[in-house]
Order: sequence, then structure tokens, then C-alpha cells
Amino acid sequence: MRTLYLDSFSGISGDMFLGLLLDLGLPLPQLQNELAKLPLEGYELLAGHEQRHGIEGCRLRVKCDESHHHRSWSTIDRMLAESRLAPEISDLARRFFRRLGQAEAKVHGISLDKVHFHEVGAVDAIIDLTGAAIGLQLLGIDKLLCAPLPLSRGMSQCAHGALPLPAPAVLELLQGLPIVDSGCDKELVTPTGATIIAERAEIGPLPAITIDRTGYGVGGWQLEDRPNLLRGILGEVTTSAVTAVDKIQLLESHIDDSTPEQLGFLLEQLFEAGALDAAYSPLQMKKNRPATRLTVVCETDQAAQLARLIMHESSAIGVRSSACERFKLLRRSAAVTTELGEARVKLLYDGEQFLRLSPEYDDCRQLAQANRLPLQQVYRQVTDSAYQQLRPEQTED
Repeated sequence: MRTLYLDSFSGISGDMFLGLLLDLGLPLPQLQNELAKLPLEGYELLAGHEQRHGIEGCRLRVKCDESHHHRSWSTIDRMLAESRLAPEISDLARRFFRRLGQAEAKVHGISLDKVHFHEVGAVDAIIDLTGAAIGLQLLGIDKLLCAPLPLSRGMSQCAHGALPLPAPAVLELLQGLPIVDSGCDKELVTPTGATIIAERAEIGPLPAITIDRTGYGVGGWQLEDRPNLLRGILGEVTTSAVTAVDKIQLLESHIDDSTPEQLGFLLEQLFEAGALDAAYSPLQMKKNRPATRLTVVCETDQAAQLARLIMHESSAIGVRSSACERFKLLRRSAAVTTELGEARVKLLYDGEQFLRLSPEYDDCRQLAQANRLPLQQVYRQVTDSAYQQLRPEQTED
């Protein structure tokens, strides 16, 4: 499987990603020809090689006539849908902007249809996200993998004034994905960069890969502590290498004198604190006392915090901990539109092989309540819509 691994030690932006694709062999004239299929004028692509800390890469900039132009999400979506781009490119670009629009809508407390993009709706961002979809297709990249993204601290100026870093939309986009602290006060991860990762990439370690080539996308910052580069490793990965294996911690405690109310509340607190999974099972303890076994699955760096939570909120006086490997299917989240409303689904893969999809329970429950329908009926409608709109059996992303 042709795989691109993103070594995101200095973050990611839309222009850095496009610069990386050019450095990996995407022909600039071919990119320009594809972008010309959009009804956009008044821009010019400027691509050239620059160095950061002595390492050379490709920097792409969009020279644009219009300044601070506002576009609604629906306008951009319609433009992409009606363009002459290939359907697979148009569909991915639309997914990028839908995901970005949903994040902006959540941050501003409005509906998706009322979202008007500012910086992200300008021509350069349309070029970045559509160009990303074009480049992934033309380079034949089946799987996009990425290291955890480094988020910054500080303030950034935008159309709404001063906003804290990371940008609120970035945090919304990266929900459910692992992140790290960059220790930097410059914006390293932009909304367009986060969109590409959230919609198309899997976060994880570098897999066993046969390297074809490496490339660098150059960012605009001159940083003292790191080169402002996005490094990409392009090569072939076997199916078994792509199936995810990660390190987790398993916590366990036997509890025989906590009330059902305490145990129920503890489970809620564990999930709120970040447990990946938690469950109770019955057991028999010494002196023939019936008891409850608590098992918690968590990230390694959360184990101590969750163990303390267990001992504070239950009668447990000790928690056993063991390190484990977890085999898991690769997954991608997507949103689908039904007659009842919008719902998210998880698409599950074993390597490049699509296995099945699963509607998100919370979304289906809300639709069932809003439409006064049985939950099972809503699940069927969401599943049918997902297969029709996403065509997962025909894709490998």
C-alpha cells in the first residue's frame, strides 16, 4: 500500500502540506491544470525551494488579488460540487470543507449553513484544501499517517481579533486525536492543516515502510528551536504493517463494599477523565463475598491519574496495572446527511480492506428523539445513507 507518513515535528498548515506534495514529485503544472477547473480567478501559485536550519524543501505560496474575502460554506461546497474536478477529488475537497465548517459552526455556536469563512474561506485556503485532495489523488497515496500534532501556546490575530493558541477550530477538529505540547508560541498547526489530518489521516507511529522518497514542505516561520518544515516519508507498507498496534495500560481492581450508586458514578468519572474503556464484571472473593471486578483501558500516561481516581471514588485500596499491546482496526470518521438530519459514522478497515461501518450512537439517539422514531430504524437509515454517500467498499482511505 502506497503510504505517506507525516513527521509533523513543526506542525502542519495547508500550504506546508501542498509544498511537501510538490517536493515529493507532484508536478506543479499538473496541479495548476487541475485547480483551473475551479471557477477561481485572481491568484498565482508561487513555488520555490527554501532552507530552514540548512534543510531544503519546497515552499508554496498563493499570491491572491482578493483580500479578506468572505464565503459561506454552502457557496464553497456548491462550487466544488459543480466543478470539473474528478468526482473522487471533488468529494474529498468537499469533505475537507464540511469538516472545517462543522468545527467553525461549533466554535461560534451557529449552524453549518450560517458559517461564513474568513481567512479559511479566502482563495488561498480553497487552493490549499482542494490542492491537497488533488495531490493525494495524483500521487496515488492510499494511506496517510501522521505523528501526534504539536500544539502551541500564545495568542494569534485573526478576523475576530486576538484568539488563543491553539485556535479554537483546531482544538475542535482534533477532538479524539492525540496531541503534544510544542513548547512554542507560534501557530504551528493551522485550521486547514488540522482539517487535512482530521479527515484523511491516521495518527500513530512510523510503520514498517520501504522508503521510496522523502520530502519537505516549508513553512513561513523562522524558528530557533526547530526547522519550520513538514517532513514526509513516502513508500510501500504491507497490509499487516498498517493494521494499528499501540501501547495501552490495563488497570484492574476488585471491589466488594462500594454501593451500586458509587460504582455507576465512578464509571462516568473514568470516561470523563479519558479512559478508553471501562467495565464491571461479577466475581467471588474471599470469605465467599460477591464482588465486582473493575477493568479500565487507558493511555499509558493516564494510568496514575485514573488509578488515583479509582481509589478516591470507590472503596478500592489498590489498583493493579499492566502494560499491554492493543490490536485495533483502522478507522475514519465521516458525517452523512439523512432525511432525519446529520449523523457521524465510523468506517473500519483492516489495512486497506474495508470491513464495515458503524453509526455513532449519540447522533442516532438524538435523531431518534427529535423524530420520535425507534433507534433501530434510525440506525438503518444512517447506515444506508453512509453506504450511498461514502461508497466505502470502493475506497481505501
